[in-house]
Amino acid sequence: MRLFDLHCDTLYRAYTEKSTLFDDSFAVSFNKTNGISPYIQCLAVWIPDEYRKEKAWELFCGCVGLLKKQLDGTDITWCRCAEDIKKVYAEKGRGIILTVEGGASLGGNIDKLEEMYNMGVRMMTLTWNGRNELGDGIGEEDNNGLTEFGRECIEKMERLGMIVDISHAGEKLFRDVADIAKKPFIASHSNSRSVSTHRRNLTDEQFLCLKNRGALTGMNFCAEFIDKDKTNVKMYDIIKHIGYFLSLGGERCIAIGADFDGAELPQDMSGIESMNALYERVSEHFGQELADAVFFGNAYRFFIENLY
Repeated sequence: MRLFDLHCDTLYRAYTEKSTLFDDSFAVSFNKTNGISPYIQCLAVWIPDEYRKEKAWELFCGCVGLLKKQLDGTDITWCRCAEDIKKVYAEKGRGIILTVEGGASLGGNIDKLEEMYNMGVRMMTLTWNGRNELGDGIGEEDNNGLTEFGRECIEKMERLGMIVDISHAGEKLFRDVADIAKKPFIASHSNSRSVSTHRRNLTDEQFLCLKNRGALTGMNFCAEFIDKDKTNVKMYDIIKHIGYFLSLGGERCIAIGADFDGAELPQDMSGIESMNALYERVSEHFGQELADAVFFGNAYRFFIENLY
């Protein structure tokens, strides 16, 4: 099986828990990926809403420092450009893409965007659930959308080649991004609100906006997002979200954004080792060609086209 996963919080856990990316107690451990080739994992530095200004920047820098140490001497490629991703694919190897979950990491300083890019970041989720200097996350009742600083950041991200991620965005912020973005943006780990009414899921209008821009939506394995009532959530329930997005014409823009190590999983999933079973189920329901596109092909094509 081939896998390209748009989001996990394993790097954050490894740093804050003083552990490693090879800790088999985590949902993602690079010790448990030998049956997956090629495998490309987006590793997020999560910035919780209580982290702001210098505290947020220190968390980001600490995670990047750990990542450098963890990858040293391994066969894992740190993918910074399309050619790196193509190399991992050709060699059926393993690669990572560094991302940030929360623009609070910038501390309101736009110069830090280029610094982050030079440190290897290739995608940034603009907000977590709360408000930061870029705008409002989905947890803010005021729903004020992008700030002027946020607009400046999107322009600079697109100029640098850093992908904009709107998972966790408030609805007005999503609309603001859609109004000003000149390049495709991503919902790295968001499901369908028509299937489950959780606020973190995408409306049909949002999904169609992403689809029409040639973007990606990563299927999130958080049990509460799959089924708001969390009633006996199983792997099969993920397939309902995939099926619904397919009914909206999403064959080329559905991907995996598992949220491993950042979410409570369905009862019959334990982590990366469960992906083969999920792949088989998706193949049974929709055919192997579609399963290959969801698990790898769509994300691979997007990043090849959008990373410099």
